[in-house]
Amino acid sequence: MSRSTEPFAVPALDLKAQYRAIRDEIDPVIRAVIESQFFILGPEVSGLEAEVAEYCGVAHGVGCASGSDALLLSLMALGVGPGVEVITTPYTFFATAGSIWRTGARPVFVDIEPETYNIDSARIEDAITPWTKVIIPVHLFGQAAEMDPIMEVARAHGLTVLEDAAQAIGASYQGRRTGGLGHLSAFSFYPSKNLGGFGDAGMVTTDDEALARSVARLRVHGMEPKYYHHEVGFNSRLDALQAAVLRVKLRHLESWTMRRREAADRYRLLFREAGLVDDLVTLPVERPGNFHVYNQFVIRVPAPSRDRLRAHLAACRVGIEIYYPIPLHLQACFAPLGHKPGDFPHSEAAARETLALPMYPELTEEAQRYVVSSVGEFLRQQPRSSSGSGRAA
Repeated sequence: MSRSTEPFAVPALDLKAQYRAIRDEIDPVIRAVIESQFFILGPEVSGLEAEVAEYCGVAHGVGCASGSDALLLSLMALGVGPGVEVITTPYTFFATAGSIWRTGARPVFVDIEPETYNIDSARIEDAITPWTKVIIPVHLFGQAAEMDPIMEVARAHGLTVLEDAAQAIGASYQGRRTGGLGHLSAFSFYPSKNLGGFGDAGMVTTDDEALARSVARLRVHGMEPKYYHHEVGFNSRLDALQAAVLRVKLRHLESWTMRRREAADRYRLLFREAGLVDDLVTLPVERPGNFHVYNQFVIRVPAPSRDRLRAHLAACRVGIEIYYPIPLHLQACFAPLGHKPGDFPHSEAAARETLALPMYPELTEEAQRYVVSSVGEFLRQQPRSSSGSGRAA
């Protein structure tokens, strides 16, 4: 296929297409908020909180300014601070460990499963010490972590489980949705998420009324009622404009999720038809009993080829991203933790070998065929050797 005559590019994400499809629903609610001049918290926010809580199967939702704040507010509500350890994964977005660090607590990393990229539940118990208070499993790329064994370990040691569900709204584990699998959960509504606003936004969900009230206070400087401060929080209020947009989008989330899953199945079929699986490409694995929502479709190729493939796809005008090129234990800001290369080998291998392909509900078969042919064009020129990173789905 000639690159000079190819009439289209394939973006990593196409939010303009999403907006065009629902513009007639979105624009009126934005105008209504503007006309009301009620921009912070208020009825749109409380409506979204109730709707997301119901969607996740829990009693309470507390909106806040971002997914990062949802994590931080949750940890603060749990009393996490200096002298406390919080177990999580080194292969995730920075906010997961950054929120722990900001409380003064110590992040304790546990390596991932190479097939799902989620925290390896079998390794968690070995990381528990007398100072451990919380476990934060991350439902990475849209697939739930193995929550039953995680909750069993937490119960055995009296620990709290905070789900980082930033990438996984609508995903489920053994028939139960994320947001209601742990003691409380943090969601992000950043624009690139499956349920994304027109800016930053986040939410905490929980069945625990006391925790919900604490988070609600902390997001307004620890205030309840007005000007009476029980604790020192910070300003993390959810905008009414974001809530209004998200309420519209929530009505479409199920259909968007099914279209993401259809696109994931189509990628698998196209890669197999092209003869690219196994020793050339490792495809995402969906665990039995899981319902994956594919915030990202992440493939894996041998490390020597990954960065060259990325450059090739960029030249083909295929939008791609690497999640994440440096695992958290090797980030410069976490040097005081004393980690070194080799400490978490599965996370380090994933950082060297993974690549996220375009994924969004409006992705067409034609676009996916172009993506797969572009990947194949490069990989067929490479030596055929296994990455050692797990089997194809």
